Amino acid sequence: MTLKLPKLIATSVVRGSQQGESHGGIFIVDFDAQSGEQLVDWNTSGIDFDGRGADRGLRGITFDQDDVYVAASDELYCYDRKFERKRSFRNRYLKHCHEIVRMERRIFLTSTGFDCLLAFNLDTNEFDWGFQLIKQYDQWKGYTFDPRGDAGPRAVNDFHINMVHVDSGGIFLSGLRTNALLQLESDWSVSEYCNLPPGTHNGRPWHGGVVFNDTANDCVRYVPRAGKPLAFTVPSYDPEHIELAGIDDSKVARQGFGRGLCIVNDRLIAAGSSPSTISLYDTESRQKVGSVNLSMDIRNAIHGLEVWPDES
Repeated sequence: MTLKLPKLIATSVVRGSQQGESHGGIFIVDFDAQSGEQLVDWNTSGIDFDGRGADRGLRGITFDQDDVYVAASDELYCYDRKFERKRSFRNRYLKHCHEIVRMERRIFLTSTGFDCLLAFNLDTNEFDWGFQLIKQYDQWKGYTFDPRGDAGPRAVNDFHINMVHVDSGGIFLSGLRTNALLQLESDWSVSEYCNLPPGTHNGRPWHGGVVFNDTANDCVRYVPRAGKPLAFTVPSYDPEHIELAGIDDSKVARQGFGRGLCIVNDRLIAAGSSPSTISLYDTESRQKVGSVNLSMDIRNAIHGLEVWPDES
């Protein structure tokens, strides 16, 4: 049976970029056509240049009917399907946002600068729930707060929360320094779903196991609860073809940095890396299906990644 290849939407950030340069954007990637098209160039002058790691650009992506929601560092944007900007929303507790996800009538967002999750209500157009993660005496804990008031948490980035996933099993979150995929229980207590390597991005449950970007080890992993785990090596390029743009510090940017991941169907997963490349992996055949490269600039890295909704 021939696999139906997906159309994806992706965002990119440009690490170390300066005012007047592009800071990434929004792309549609068609794996059937092996092509990518940039829809939004994120070159606004109103960018906070003090963010962690000098990340510029747009981040998590989710959908609500005909609206496309995309997160920037401290703002949630709403676009129509032609990528005309309709409106945007801010909150004092949204800082250095990474990934977002919609569940029913709320969008859940990571707020890395506060070690928090926030929820945006799509019916009231306001942020109406927050949860800050803490760890005391080697035990995960947390508390909820109302982001509409001023009694929320102080800015802190102990765990660098960069991923949230919500499904019928609950709310899951992880970060560079959680070393685990965490699950919020119904009473807002926190349990460990499984452990994760340090430096992980995009950890989420899948098929009873966990799938994630093992960024520190340049691979994408699927680890089932039973059976043989999978590891797909992130693409790399001949250094002669890489555009360094004056960057020679791997702490600013390096190729093979894996970030951005989405589930396409029961067997296909898509994952991003730098310089901006999206790869499609078949977990059944245990092979890479293909890759689409959007830029050879070493600073340009995929961030958000989702399947573009079927328009038929």
